[in-house]
Amino acid sequence: MTNIVPTVNEVEGKVAIVTGAASGIGRAIAELLHARGAKVVAEDIDPAVQEMARDGLVPFVADVTRDGSAERAVAIATETFGRLDLLVNNAGRILYKPLVEMTREEWNWQMETNLTGAFLHSREAMKAMMPNKAGAIVNIASYASYFAFPGISAYTASKGALAQLTRTQALEAIEHGIRVNAIGVGDVVTNLLNHFMEDGRGFLAEHGRNAPIGRAADPVEIAEIVAFLASDRASFMVGSVVMADGGMSVPVG
Repeated sequence: MTNIVPTVNEVEGKVAIVTGAASGIGRAIAELLHARGAKVVAEDIDPAVQEMARDGLVPFVADVTRDGSAERAVAIATETFGRLDLLVNNAGRILYKPLVEMTREEWNWQMETNLTGAFLHSREAMKAMMPNKAGAIVNIASYASYFAFPGISAYTASKGALAQLTRTQALEAIEHGIRVNAIGVGDVVTNLLNHFMEDGRGFLAEHGRNAPIGRAADPVEIAEIVAFLASDRASFMVGSVVMADGGMSVPVG
């Protein structure tokens, strides 16, 4: 019979990199992992990430899409804490614009952050994890990975690709003892929309009422799933996209 694994401090002693960690879901993930005993490299393009600095939590200001950022994040983790056990590809952007009005630069802006950044960081993280024959990668996808919404074609395309990257990457990684999974998040109350909307948090909270659960999520609810996927409790999960969307993806008859 399989031994029961304690759930308290299930990530204690692990070393993690969290991208997009300055606010919202990323910040909740970084802080929850740290509170449960993990050492964390918190990466974000926003200099505000530096405010998170404390013992065992190292901020790193970088653009996930730039060459060298992933290598540096991994180097910080391994040089500061001795190894790397977990990567959370959370950094993401969203653009509301009809496809026919979108420029190539805007399309690339979306794809580079949501997809290419995850590729670059996954590649470097796997190189660091492979000698240890252990590790976990969690990609923050979306219920928009599977469902179409007008006005956000680049976002849905990037998140759909991220879900498929998760599955393919998982098959390549598992032979090295590395588990790769994703979370298909629904509406979460964050500042994601604030760059083009006066009250993005309010919009997400209100839109979340459309879910069968009747509300949007708090970022810490997503962080809890990351902690589970990073732990030995999820040891049999490979290439899964765990839906955490308040029931939005449940087919209605």
